[in-house]
Amino acid sequence: MKTIGIIPARYGSTRFPGKPLADILGKPMIQHVWERASQAKTLEKVIIATDDERILKKAKEFGAEAVLTSPSLSSGTERVADAVKDLEVDIVANIQGDEPLIEPKAINEAIESLVNDPKIPMATLAYKTTKKEEIRDPNVVKVVFDKDNLALYFSRFPIPFSKEYSSLFYKHLGLYIYRKEFLAKLIQLGPSPLEKIEGLEQLRVLASGYRIKVVETEYDSIGVDTPEDLERVRALVSKKLKMQNER
Repeated sequence: MKTIGIIPARYGSTRFPGKPLADILGKPMIQHVWERASQAKTLEKVIIATDDERILKKAKEFGAEAVLTSPSLSSGTERVADAVKDLEVDIVANIQGDEPLIEPKAINEAIESLVNDPKIPMATLAYKTTKKEEIRDPNVVKVVFDKDNLALYFSRFPIPFSKEYSSLFYKHLGLYIYRKEFLAKLIQLGPSPLEKIEGLEQLRVLASGYRIKVVETEYDSIGVDTPEDLERVRALVSKKLKMQNER
């Protein structure tokens, strides 16, 4: 199966304008995402899809394949679908442009789950967390799933409910894998009431009766939603580079 990765990158984030170009140790965040995604052995190529000439120019400067999509598109999913509509591809990875620590092996795990189960139209990642600050943080999406690892619900609220935060919590990591024909169908579905309330587009899939495979991974990641998240990522990348230099 032919599989490609698309990194949607929008300049005009409400909470963090210009986020894809935010500097992390001398490189824009989008470059960190692209470099890590390009290491995933299951991806034949990785393309940056953006609505902004500044991101397009920077992407080409560091050697990425990039395409300009319409600024009128309302979501990253629509941007990904627009980027692949004329490409011959079987499986599409939607790699979030604000996940600079995404692990290439985790991308492989999610893609392989779809390849190995032809009945599933879509897959994503989850990481078990015990950090109360993450469980309580509405920017960190939580997910619960059944015995077959099929998603039951995603929420910004801590799910399952636990007074002592003693239950098992899984945070959702920013990666979606689709079959191309399902992606084309997905963008035709209207937003569901749950999606509007939670602000989570993946709830459109569940509300429409489709299933999402949740792949539990051992590789954590941090989605950059705020300048504070960016500082955390900078510190982690700096620490990692220091450890590599000391070897």
